[in-house]
Amino acid sequence: MTTHRLDFDTNVFDKRYIDLNGTREAIVVGGRHLFDRLPRAFEGINQIGVIGWGPQASAQAQNLRDSLAGGDLKVVVGLRAGSSSVDKARAAGFSEADGTLGEMFEVIRASDMVLLLISDAAMAALYEQIFAALRPGATLGLSHGFLLGYLEQQGGRFPEGVDVIAMCPKGMGASVRALYLQGRQTNGAGINSSIAVEQDASGRAVDRAIGWSVGVGAPYTFKTTLRSEFLSDLTGERSILLGGVHGIVESLYRRFRAQGRSETDAYRDSVDSVTGPISRTVSKEGLIGLYRNLDDDDRAVFAEAYAAAYPVGLELTREIYDEVASGNEIRSVIMAGKRLSEFPMGKIDQADMWRVGVVARQNRVDDDVPLDPFTAGVYCGVMMGQVDTFIEMGHPYSEIANESVIEATDSLNAYMYARGVSFMVDNCSTTARLGARKWAARFDYLLTQTTYPAIDHQTQVLDTTLVKAFEDHPIHDVLRICGEMRPSVNIFVQ
Repeated sequence: MTTHRLDFDTNVFDKRYIDLNGTREAIVVGGRHLFDRLPRAFEGINQIGVIGWGPQASAQAQNLRDSLAGGDLKVVVGLRAGSSSVDKARAAGFSEADGTLGEMFEVIRASDMVLLLISDAAMAALYEQIFAALRPGATLGLSHGFLLGYLEQQGGRFPEGVDVIAMCPKGMGASVRALYLQGRQTNGAGINSSIAVEQDASGRAVDRAIGWSVGVGAPYTFKTTLRSEFLSDLTGERSILLGGVHGIVESLYRRFRAQGRSETDAYRDSVDSVTGPISRTVSKEGLIGLYRNLDDDDRAVFAEAYAAAYPVGLELTREIYDEVASGNEIRSVIMAGKRLSEFPMGKIDQADMWRVGVVARQNRVDDDVPLDPFTAGVYCGVMMGQVDTFIEMGHPYSEIANESVIEATDSLNAYMYARGVSFMVDNCSTTARLGARKWAARFDYLLTQTTYPAIDHQTQVLDTTLVKAFEDHPIHDVLRICGEMRPSVNIFVQ
């Protein structure tokens, strides 16, 4: 079981406490009124180097630059020589002429704080060179714990004498930037984040991590550990966030077509229902709110689907978690990355469902999209399998709520609704894309082979106590409290 210290000390920011199922967690409430505290949070740092220009790197570099505007602290983007992203960084206002754009290792050597936001594969390949280039006493920042897991496999460790911190936004990079811009007019717009301190050589690591979170626009900042973050993050993107939801809707679409529904209706009742009304209801009213809003007949349909799907969600999420914790999943990603030059990833929008979805989204009227109770039961059953896995493994409730429910319903699913699940998967990191491809098929298979036959052909007796356990589950009160910290605007989809 993972252990956590959910409190922290800060000399710069005000912290408050929330009680989540009997556990007191310290948080920081962000806001633009705190930007004037950032120089104190980053005391001793003259340059922040943001390495990379992927979705998170580009968003965070621009947000930090804007938050620190007018001060002496410079934000510099570092890219590999010959990077195809140089023109994009220039278009965003970074340039060689003013010293805000340069070659990555030169930027690393010149920066007091290095935010390493390159791909996981690149980190695995270059970490020794990166560590060697760090200045003595520098701060190394990560937005994902993959590197820790990889180092553990290699018998490596972070260099001594440097701060190692993490700041992990609970949403995709495009949303981190879009909601930051929206926050100029709408108070509370932003993406919540978690922070972690792996090494604190300076004694200022916590304030630097929080400053980073506030600077990129997080309305609320939670505490976790780097190991807990990578366990929950890699598991979550393979389960309900990406792989799981992909497998769910693929299986449901085929089921609905076999029942005689039209292509458009089958798409709406599966993909659109999950990413639209189901997600929007959970976002605002929680999982229990979704359940209670159903009438008696629909609640019975939900309950049957939930009782049949929850065991699949629990079994597969537990397996995924074990694979991540053992290092097998990281090894799989590294090996797959080496094969990509010979076997590149194709698109995953070639099946009939995705072709239908292109047309269905063009003609869609939002108010006509149904909240299908069977779809809701399957989706929530798998989601709760992830929730209970994380609880058993000792993760903090704020992390469980964010990684299992909030990131899905408040961030990723909004993009899936607008562009399709396949679009969302194929615009994530290589690590996430590989994981979704690997595990989506497992969810699809077990739901098709186990869950639906249990309902249609009574191949097994459904455990009705699972529904009662769902009704009484502590996650509902946790989501209620976290819901009070929900940004005041919906996710902005460009």
